[in-house]
Amino acid sequence: MSSPSFDADVLVVGAGPAGVAAAVMAASLRLRTVVVEAGEVGGKLHTIGALENVAGNWSTGPQLAQALAQDIQRLQGAGRCTVVHGRAVAVSSSEDRAELALGDGRVLVAETIVVATGVTALTPAEAPWVTAPEDLSVAPLWRTTPDNLTGRTYVLGADRPLGTWLRAHPNASTTMHVLCPPADDYKAVEVNGDDRVRLVPVSHVAVTRPSYSDGLQVEVKDRDGQRKVYAVTAVLNNLGNKPASLEGLALSEDGYCPPEKQQHRIRIAGDLRSARFQRIATAQGSGAEAVLAYYYDTALRTANGVAR
Repeated sequence: MSSPSFDADVLVVGAGPAGVAAAVMAASLRLRTVVVEAGEVGGKLHTIGALENVAGNWSTGPQLAQALAQDIQRLQGAGRCTVVHGRAVAVSSSEDRAELALGDGRVLVAETIVVATGVTALTPAEAPWVTAPEDLSVAPLWRTTPDNLTGRTYVLGADRPLGTWLRAHPNASTTMHVLCPPADDYKAVEVNGDDRVRLVPVSHVAVTRPSYSDGLQVEVKDRDGQRKVYAVTAVLNNLGNKPASLEGLALSEDGYCPPEKQQHRIRIAGDLRSARFQRIATAQGSGAEAVLAYYYDTALRTANGVAR
């Protein structure tokens, strides 16, 4: 379908669940497919301890990541997909092509680009409702085991990995004090009723290192403006994510990349679309749908005699 000067019909950026689903769909339609990935296939799946809402009887993220890697290997072995290792930095598009710039200066050209770069974890210094030292290192909740938790544990944020962690460790008896800003209220519904969670509605939190102690201090400002200070044993990061967007994409106010805002040769898939649809199953569906939308749009243009 593409001009010989193009590197691909479909150029997929990111090899997480959405990107691999896009590559599998594109290859099944006999579209020349290139996948660009800076890290390993599966992306953030490697940090997910338990899967409960993904079809296929997967129990952990690494298991699904391994299966996705096998999908890519199968496509490569059949000559239906090429993998380019590199860091994508920018996209651009015109009426007749889409281009992807890599950090090393390479530029790849395709009929369409499916951007599935997903999200990256927020640090305490980046969260608008948290004040913390720039160099504060806070362990992520999803990489912490019950054995590492002793004493009073506070969790920054009520993002969805909290529910995943609780399901992954059903016998853990640790009580978690979860500091929940208004933006996380709808996410916290998932853990309502779990006796191991103490939700603390907050408007602002300050984390400091007191000079008289080796631990941390948390100052909580509740939603009525009242302040309380706690000495804590552990603080865990569950702040959520920020979109890993590329230069050249159209952004919404929250930094995400709604598909409907992009030029027609740029397709958005997976977690990058919106904060409210960050699920593995929806990411996979959106990756396949992005390719199908391009495929049928191209077929319709060809049938109508319109230049692709």
